[in-house]
Amino acid sequence: MPEWRQLLAVIGLGFRRVVGRLTGAASGRVLLSAAGVAIAVMLMTTVSGVALGLASQSTVESDNVDYWVLPEANGGTSSTLSVGGPQLGDVHTTAARLSADDRIDFVTPVQLRVVNMQAQGGNTSEYILAIGVIPREESPSVGGLPLRDLQPGDPYYANGTYSGPWTGEIVFSQAASELLGVSTGDDIVARSGGTTRNLSVTNVSQASLSSGAGPLPVAVMHLSELQRLAGGTEADIADQILVSTDDPSVQSDLEASIAGATVVSGTGVSTQSVSTSSLALAVALTAFLTAVVVGVLFVATMMGLEILASRAELAVLTAVGYSQRSQALLVLTETVAVSVVGGIGGVGLGAGAIVVFNRFAARSFGVESLATFDPLLIVYGIAVAVLIGLIAAPYPIWLSRRTDVTEVLG
Repeated sequence: MPEWRQLLAVIGLGFRRVVGRLTGAASGRVLLSAAGVAIAVMLMTTVSGVALGLASQSTVESDNVDYWVLPEANGGTSSTLSVGGPQLGDVHTTAARLSADDRIDFVTPVQLRVVNMQAQGGNTSEYILAIGVIPREESPSVGGLPLRDLQPGDPYYANGTYSGPWTGEIVFSQAASELLGVSTGDDIVARSGGTTRNLSVTNVSQASLSSGAGPLPVAVMHLSELQRLAGGTEADIADQILVSTDDPSVQSDLEASIAGATVVSGTGVSTQSVSTSSLALAVALTAFLTAVVVGVLFVATMMGLEILASRAELAVLTAVGYSQRSQALLVLTETVAVSVVGGIGGVGLGAGAIVVFNRFAARSFGVESLATFDPLLIVYGIAVAVLIGLIAAPYPIWLSRRTDVTEVLG
């Protein structure tokens, strides 16, 4: 028999032995091995879904916006960046300078903050994604929400003194309106970081921002008022700057004039485009390492016990002519097969956990979909399960080689 056919026969025997153990009476250790991998992969899939959710929404979509000015992911020492992290600083001055350029039709800084809000006199509060902008005459919509119902300019900023008239204007998305039970003309109370302010809903409209299962509860208000409410007045910070223009030469000028920032071009960039967020990457990497370590320890231990319990079977295989190489391949196949079974179950459990997590987030924070399930997570989970099996296999293989045929069969 050719060698490759012998190898296939050994691999086939390994799979049949796993199926027999899973369906037989003495399936405890194998099921525990698969369950250990399933739990590890489930946690990894769930956390990776959260990481994908964190990595999305990197830019705010706006009609006729051609460029997004974003802070560099690794921060920097430029005066354009605030000291606390990758945010743009002195944004009112920057926006005023860009607005003076005749080639630019519209420019506004954008600050994103999650703010606790409740209807005036209401008993329950919810978390809303607030977007701070500087509206202009005939401004395009931001995040699908019209800016025409906000007073043009940013009166409260008052040349950096933050002592101008407080407009208290805010435009709600339909999802935010339904969440709080408010409509146009209603008053709300907003709280963030120990600061409380009264706001008035000037319009309710359908937003374009969504994440996975449904629309996000969002609201648009004046930038300086959001800075006062949620922080950012010290360095006049924002998360990005939106620029609308028909002149492609503006991009090079933006890159040259705003040091320490990245200029992204393309009208209608999707709000679901994945960013290179270091937080999302750290979360995903931590989930991966945890899953591998937990899975390897569990599989190596339980499969090692399974090998010790099946020494008689291994001794018989040796007696009928199975070489150590063939036995090692047999044990490797069994270990990987058990891990894959656990990985498939873990991916299914992880998908269910993401649904439960999103429902919890929607009920607790008013966010429709915080975690995202991508079909690639299925491949990812099974691949990690295979990796767990490969890393865990050397220990049971070593135990199988210690089997003494004479001692076991004698």
